[in-house]
Amino acid sequence: MAVRPIRIFGDPVLREPCAPIEVVDDGIRALVQDLLDTVELPGRAGVAAPQIGVGLRAFSYNIDGDIGYVLNPVLVEVAGDPVPMGEGCLSVPDLWHETLRHPWAKVVGMDLEGREVVLEGDGLLAQALQHETDHLDGRLYLSRLSPDERKIAMRRIRESSWF
Repeated sequence: MAVRPIRIFGDPVLREPCAPIEVVDDGIRALVQDLLDTVELPGRAGVAAPQIGVGLRAFSYNIDGDIGYVLNPVLVEVAGDPVPMGEGCLSVPDLWHETLRHPWAKVVGMDLEGREVVLEGDGLLAQALQHETDHLDGRLYLSRLSPDERKIAMRRIRESSWF
């Protein structure tokens, strides 16, 4: 299919909660392939459907060479006290901030055949699961920053060449 362009901060699709996928059809299969093609580029740990302009609950991931996708993912469990983790986002280019994330997370969803998919783990996987499900709820990682850090981020966004 295709590597799709990433929607950038300010695009309304990034602020809207995504609709669940009701029926898996050719359009959903094409969406999954686009998500997989788009996440395969170097330096990408995850891509959520709204980041490519689609308001449906789906994301792809690329963690340590393990590439996959989940439809209708739900963050069902987190463990451990939130700790600061360096985090960025393709939709907010060139910014990197310490973001509080739980060190372990579990997501449950389904694949294209309707079979249950369970992803769970720690480290970068836990961070990606939380980050991508936030996208599906219409939330960017910037909203998780401390007020002072958010002010710094917003100033950097306003000064950026892409804003």
